[in-house]
Amino acid sequence: MSDYLPGLEGVPATRSNISYIDGEKGILAYRGYPVEQLAEYSSFEETTLLLLDGRLPTVDELSDFDDHLRRNRRVKYNVREIMKKLPATGHPMEMLQTAVASLGMFYPGNACLTGSDLCEDLNYIHNMSVKIIARIPVIVAMWEHIRKGYDPIEPRTDMTTAENFLYMLKGVEPEPLHAQIMDSCLVLHAEHTINASTFAALVTGSTLASPYGVIAAAIGTLSGPLHGGANEKVVDMLKRIGRPENVQKWFDKQMEAKEKIWGYGHREYSVKDPRANILQKHLEKLAVRHGMADNQLYETAKKLEEIANERLGERGIFPNVDYYSGILYNELGIRTDQFTPIFAISRSAGWLAHWREQLADNRIFRPTQVYTGEPIRDYVHLHQR
Repeated sequence: MSDYLPGLEGVPATRSNISYIDGEKGILAYRGYPVEQLAEYSSFEETTLLLLDGRLPTVDELSDFDDHLRRNRRVKYNVREIMKKLPATGHPMEMLQTAVASLGMFYPGNACLTGSDLCEDLNYIHNMSVKIIARIPVIVAMWEHIRKGYDPIEPRTDMTTAENFLYMLKGVEPEPLHAQIMDSCLVLHAEHTINASTFAALVTGSTLASPYGVIAAAIGTLSGPLHGGANEKVVDMLKRIGRPENVQKWFDKQMEAKEKIWGYGHREYSVKDPRANILQKHLEKLAVRHGMADNQLYETAKKLEEIANERLGERGIFPNVDYYSGILYNELGIRTDQFTPIFAISRSAGWLAHWREQLADNRIFRPTQVYTGEPIRDYVHLHQR
């Protein structure tokens, strides 16, 4: 029997050609294309199609895919009514998991997954992927208004995914720079090999569950503070620190108490996360173009990175994607508890690419265990105990 490895660290769980990481060199690539190039030159729509189909699309293919996404943004009023009955104080990730799971009841069509053979209907897989990717940002934006007691803003079909999301979230057309930055953020978060939420999607998909169930399982996994929820923790941490001059004292106390520095360290990277570098550049761009609404938050983050790198850098612990993403969303005027749902908007592309890959050569996940319980023994009747 093989050795037990907590968290399955270093244990290959699948074969995949979707994304690649070199943690020592700080490389992340989707289908072989460096994420830095995709974030600069591509769009969320094109990157999504790249992840799903495995190649960069032609002009006509991208146009058709984009049109398909735009035409599938609306959700049935039943879903909206379910959302209205949820507690307004609930976390948006709990709402999102509930709403996405409910979509399968209003948009059925899982016959492809009910037989004993593998699902080979690529049109079915593609269409289901489009419907989910198109509706998640709409649901996230709807909740921002529903939880305040207002009707949600209707989606538009003359905008990109990033533009429409910001428009539905705030009710006004977004500034071009803000939409550009949001689009880049969606590209950066779209895929990251076999992380916890993607593994949850693979396990669920391997049972031939509905794709809505697959994505709902992934959303639930992403909601944890050790995964997608970390960017919320970063902003809360920086606000508690307060000012750059408070960083050194706060950091020393954290180290002495062996407490976590949120947004620091990644199991895959021994250098600074390449996505963190790009997000920081976006913050600098905002600062130059429009100034910073909360410049103190960013200055505190930079000071903390300077001090933390001196102490933790030799151990290969550097900022990850969560370190600057929350600050960036904060600058775009987005509420803290919506940070992780934005992560889910983006990562739905990667989850569904892995779902498609899983179905192509499916085998239900059934790992083993190391048993540490009692040996076989006889039952003791109640009156004899």
